[in-house]
Amino acid sequence: MKPIQLFRLLTIVCLICNFSCQIDDGFTNNDSQNTTSDAFSQFFGNEISRNFIGTIIDKNHTPIHGVTVTIGNETATTDSNGIFVINSATVNQRFGYIKAEKAGYIHASRSVVPTNGTNKVTIMMLDATVTGSVNSGSSETVTASNGSSVSFDGNFIKEDGSAYSGSVDVIMHHLDPADEDMPLQMPGMLYAENEDGEERMLQTLGMLAVELRGSGGEDLNLAEGSTSEIKIPVDASLMSIAPATIPLWYFDEINGYWKEEGEATLQGNMYVGTVSHFSFWNCDIPTKSSVLCLTLTDDNNAPLSNFQTTITSSIFGTTYGYTNENGEVCGYVPDDEILELNIFGPVICDTNVLLTQSIGPFITDTDITIVVPDNPSLVQETITGVLNNCDGDAVTNGYVQINYEDQTFLEYVTEGNFEFQISRCTNSDSNSFSLFGSDFSNYQTTESLEYTFMSPATDIGILNACFFQDEYIQYVIDDSIVVSYTDFIDVILGDDRFVIYKTTNGAFLADFPTQIGSYSVTADNFNIFNFNVPGSGYIFTGQEDVTINVTYIGNGVGDFIDMNFAGTFLNGGSTRTIAGAAHVRIDL
Repeated sequence: MKPIQLFRLLTIVCLICNFSCQIDDGFTNNDSQNTTSDAFSQFFGNEISRNFIGTIIDKNHTPIHGVTVTIGNETATTDSNGIFVINSATVNQRFGYIKAEKAGYIHASRSVVPTNGTNKVTIMMLDATVTGSVNSGSSETVTASNGSSVSFDGNFIKEDGSAYSGSVDVIMHHLDPADEDMPLQMPGMLYAENEDGEERMLQTLGMLAVELRGSGGEDLNLAEGSTSEIKIPVDASLMSIAPATIPLWYFDEINGYWKEEGEATLQGNMYVGTVSHFSFWNCDIPTKSSVLCLTLTDDNNAPLSNFQTTITSSIFGTTYGYTNENGEVCGYVPDDEILELNIFGPVICDTNVLLTQSIGPFITDTDITIVVPDNPSLVQETITGVLNNCDGDAVTNGYVQINYEDQTFLEYVTEGNFEFQISRCTNSDSNSFSLFGSDFSNYQTTESLEYTFMSPATDIGILNACFFQDEYIQYVIDDSIVVSYTDFIDVILGDDRFVIYKTTNGAFLADFPTQIGSYSVTADNFNIFNFNVPGSGYIFTGQEDVTINVTYIGNGVGDFIDMNFAGTFLNGGSTRTIAGAAHVRIDL
């Protein structure tokens, strides 16, 4: 069951703790737009260390493998289940920023108010399908099927600020607040800096994402002094509250929040505005806000995890989130307004709303503990166990996932032990659930196992993660160009050497001795490591300083080889960096 089935979201304010994003293309024609001012960063609070676990999905809600996820200086790659784990990430008390990147998708991200427990996020990535193409030196307009459009005067620049000449591919996505998936797709949370440097939360009436790519796949933007007209449709359900003029806000990819710049006017059912650079643009009504953190417990003061909370404003609509293992959920709420709080069980039963009450008004950051009374339609289940690696040692960086009916529950594992608190309906016909565990650091999992609830507590016992996950090759160029391959990878293991190659376009080749160790790519042996750099057609030519570490070599067909690599290479007279990893299955 998707959360939207509980209530219809007509307006979405910044989401409590756990919902999604898309972001800009990483540069503008005004460098100052990508700098957090000291005056604004003071709102974030002190630096803290927090744990994160999340799932990256596509528009079909299918997990995406091989996504690079970054929080501060910490980076992880999603596994075959689209899951990432980042432990002890440095964030701020009132603000944390998560970025997700993979070739074939536009950049994605999430901003959250971190909780004390494990922070769980879901990000839906949008594909980088070209909507239309224009040419430099020509005034042209690209229009999507829903009427959203962008006009161009023909002047474009590359990331280094130099002029671009040639064909320009335009990638464009319109996000509609009436779409149930918008919370999973939109940039960050609806948290912003206005023109006066003040923090605001936003009510969105529509967003437009635009990314520009050159003929070589390079990122482009508008030239200095150029402008474009954008048109963003307004859903019919929102026309009654749509003002004649509305502030425009762009998403700052570097800092992870929205910034006010210009305004749009309502023409029919379209907001029309002028912009000077491209990113995600948003038509929003701002308001003052404070951070609200809720902790849900039962009558015995035990935390209630995976419970959905919704907060409704008579002006700004409804926002929602889910409690973590400590019963916590945090987010921004509008100031000076009495709000309606509703608490729902993790599953739909005869009586789904467990508690409704008024809270607020708030004018400062506030923590509240809510005692949720027992409900006869729900059974509280505790599921415990131990997750070990294949050597029998406790997993120190992994997760366990439980699937029950149409619900999915994730728990982070740091010392082997895991515990789930979930609910099910007393009148449910289903008395079983499936479970699997992952040793995230070693790319190994358990099988998917079926269990029957032994109410009220089910002890799984010891699980051993001994199955390797799917293969991939991934590398990053200059900390910005992410390349990931998950199919058509062939690996030949010989007595003396092994060869890894991507069978299409000769995109990747590694040829090394069949032994664990570190190897250098030099002018003398450059042929042992070749790859393509998107946008340049570059292949290693011996002008490299790259080290490859082979960390695992399997015993034969069906087993895996693991390696990572990092260093620099020369391309067009410039030094560029590369870093990546491979986890590939032996074929021959």
